[in-house]
Amino acid sequence: MTANMTANTTTDTMNRLNFAKAAPKVFRALIGFDAAARDGLDPALVELVQIRASHLNHCAYCLHMHTNDARKAGESEDRLHMVAVWREARHFFTEKEQAALALTEAVTLVSDAGVPDDVYAQAAAHFDEQELAHLLALIFTINTWNRVALSTAKVAGTDERR
Repeated sequence: MTANMTANTTTDTMNRLNFAKAAPKVFRALIGFDAAARDGLDPALVELVQIRASHLNHCAYCLHMHTNDARKAGESEDRLHMVAVWREARHFFTEKEQAALALTEAVTLVSDAGVPDDVYAQAAAHFDEQELAHLLALIFTINTWNRVALSTAKVAGTDERR
């Protein structure tokens, strides 16, 4: 590859498809899945899970969106800054939130070690069966959203929901 080609690929972003327009039925189904997953879960917890998965997946678009959503919902800057290092800052999070964050990491990074029994058991100790199913579904949806955003080169700060 020539120097010109390298410069062009780093400075120009290839136009990628608009997923919502290209596959509207799929997009609407994903929105429905996301809404159903959230049902019955604490909105603050929902944002923490989405933020942590977005950190792990390096999805700036979703990270920007969900940190803004969390702020609008009243989340503190301290907690937002500590999500990425929650294990070293446990006192910022409840035991239930810690269990959700651990499960988020295990499911998001499932190819590393699966979902360890102790991580699952800790989550099951803090969430009833329905809540746990919804939490898992939420983790599935944010991982899907992260992949949509990364695959289509969504740019952080350009939230189109509004």
